Amino acid sequence: MANGYQKYYVPHHSSWPIVGAIALFMIGYGAAFWINALAKDQHGIGWFLLIIGFALLFYMLFGWFSNVIDESMDGLYSQQMDRSFRQGMSWFIFSEIMFFMAFFGALFYARMIAVPWLDGASNNAMTAEVLWPNFDAVWPLVKTPGGVETQAMPWEGIPLYNTLILLASSVTLQFAHIGIEQRKYTQLGFFLLMTIILGVIFLCLQGYEYVHSYQELGLRLDSGIYGNTFFLLTGFHGLHVTLGAIFLTVIFLRILIKGHFTPERHFGFQAAAWYWHFVDVVWLNLFIFVYVL
Repeated sequence: MANGYQKYYVPHHSSWPIVGAIALFMIGYGAAFWINALAKDQHGIGWFLLIIGFALLFYMLFGWFSNVIDESMDGLYSQQMDRSFRQGMSWFIFSEIMFFMAFFGALFYARMIAVPWLDGASNNAMTAEVLWPNFDAVWPLVKTPGGVETQAMPWEGIPLYNTLILLASSVTLQFAHIGIEQRKYTQLGFFLLMTIILGVIFLCLQGYEYVHSYQELGLRLDSGIYGNTFFLLTGFHGLHVTLGAIFLTVIFLRILIKGHFTPERHFGFQAAAWYWHFVDVVWLNLFIFVYVL
């Protein structure tokens, strides 16, 4: 071998996978018992199991990630291990792309195929004539065949502001990346903190948008296919923004408290940046296909 032998660190046996499995088991059964109890207008212990499961999951994540960070800082990882981390993060983001593609696919199917069929498109003339003769195939579908009426969420206002906020957060994150590569740690900390703040502002505005849609527009999760796709796409994106903000906050605390990361070794920061840029790209597609078009 031209580059010589590289060691590949194999960690000792760990209890964290078992702890994580127990946490997921408690979350699943807790959620099931809780929903079943609500359906019967009872209380039960489902909510308690759910809380314990999430607490155990966070404990597992904190402990496991701490071990990985300590192993990295102790110099146990080789270049091959670094490539493994990069490949793992790349495949994770790819799986997230496929996740959102499924919801975008549902949106396009409803908009381009299902709704026109209800109005008699293709060979469905009798469907429209017999079942819904007064149905109007327009999108957004603010009036369903069943009579549910709502209002469309306009792209002006909060959605536009949130788009500008996320675009600005990508710029500040890039300046933070430049700071770490040039050992300008003041620049790194400032722009990374600005990115986190912009993410939190985005989430607050989206929460206000949800309140506005429920109280003033009558746009709800059960408002037909338009309400379904709107809240599933924007809601799951908001969840990913939350995870990305947590990711960046952990990186910020590692820099501020521990002084981690150097120009040569900062993949933890890069992984968080990859994820955040992915979230921004998803939102741009959401803004175009859910709000504007």
